[in-house]
Amino acid sequence: MILLKNGFVYLSPEKKIEKTDLLIDGKITKRIAKNINEPSAEVYDCSNKHIFPGFVDLHCHLRDPGYTYKEDIESGAKSAAKGGFTSICCMPNTNPTIDNISTVNYVTRKARDVGKTKIFVIGAMSKGSQGKEIANIGSMIKGGIVAISDDGNCIQNAKLMLNVMRYASTFEIPIISHSEDYSLSKDGQVNYGYMSTKLGLPGIPTLAEEIIVSRDIMLTDVTNTNIHIAHASTKRTVDLIRHAKKQGIKVTAEATPHHLILTEKACENYDTNTKMKPPLRSELDRQALINGLLDDTIDIIATDHAPHSDYEKELEFIKAPFGVIGFESAFPALYTNFVKTKIIDLERLIDKMTSRPAEIMNKDLGKIEEGKPADITVVDLNKSYTFTEKEILSKSKNSPFLGKKFWAKIEMTICDGKFTWKI
Repeated sequence: MILLKNGFVYLSPEKKIEKTDLLIDGKITKRIAKNINEPSAEVYDCSNKHIFPGFVDLHCHLRDPGYTYKEDIESGAKSAAKGGFTSICCMPNTNPTIDNISTVNYVTRKARDVGKTKIFVIGAMSKGSQGKEIANIGSMIKGGIVAISDDGNCIQNAKLMLNVMRYASTFEIPIISHSEDYSLSKDGQVNYGYMSTKLGLPGIPTLAEEIIVSRDIMLTDVTNTNIHIAHASTKRTVDLIRHAKKQGIKVTAEATPHHLILTEKACENYDTNTKMKPPLRSELDRQALINGLLDDTIDIIATDHAPHSDYEKELEFIKAPFGVIGFESAFPALYTNFVKTKIIDLERLIDKMTSRPAEIMNKDLGKIEEGKPADITVVDLNKSYTFTEKEILSKSKNSPFLGKKFWAKIEMTICDGKFTWKI
């Protein structure tokens, strides 16, 4: 047994924070009450600490199989646990692509052996994520996938996307859309406009995202499927999603910490750790994402953890791969930039990193309740530190937040009643 004493606990059904004790027995949160006395328990004094549900990430890349020099399931799970995550969902852009039951089983078995966090698999929509032929979705669902996506790629053919949605609607599984019109994004590197002109780099216009978002919302309306817009980055995208929700269309959306905190100005020094897709946008777009969080147009925050090796990111900007890591920095960066500054309240931030993403993936997780799985994150909100490579357990260190001062140190992570991270 584990007894966490005197912590400020986020009580899930009420969405409020209360100072109390929490007793864990096996894999379950057994009791939540003041002044619990359990002689057989291992006691931890959590005075002045906050106890949250374990964070849930609907969008990450573990690079396993095929690209394990960037990340593998074990290193990714350790990195996630250090960041306070107890459940993560890995995208299928691996080698081979996770587009069949064999690859699903490989990831599931390896994740079970590692045991550092709950790893859920997202299967590909099309074979090889090539956007030409529907993948074996039915068999992958039997294997336990929680969503389908070609993230990293975008199905350009509207007819194929319509057929994917019709097929997926029979299983009631969410479709996660990476929205990018290739004819517009082409060889773009940064946001199209002032910054692309200043840096002399090809630009990616906001329309490249917005046209596909608009298309997929319309297809969703026709097929009555659940569409989830990955890494929303523009004001018009937020407006389109807001309007769709008012029409009763089943659309949800996520924003990443880097799109919420940074703008295209971060790219001024050609730092490849600021190169991602979609690219960092304007301040107007960033403010729209924040407003979307506040009015629940943006349902969740997801890391889009995308590791790349040092030698890949050390290439010149135009040749370096897109993507940044995010597990260890996600909560501290968000807390520092939005809760400390009173832009977003703590309860809303926790909800968007725990119960809400769990709801989208149809899992009863992300809650602290008696009788529920003991997935817990303990944080010292008053502890500050500088985020350096030493803070990162991922194989890759490609973070745009290196050198930044953060508040909120993750002190303990407990998954299914077992410590997966502890200072």
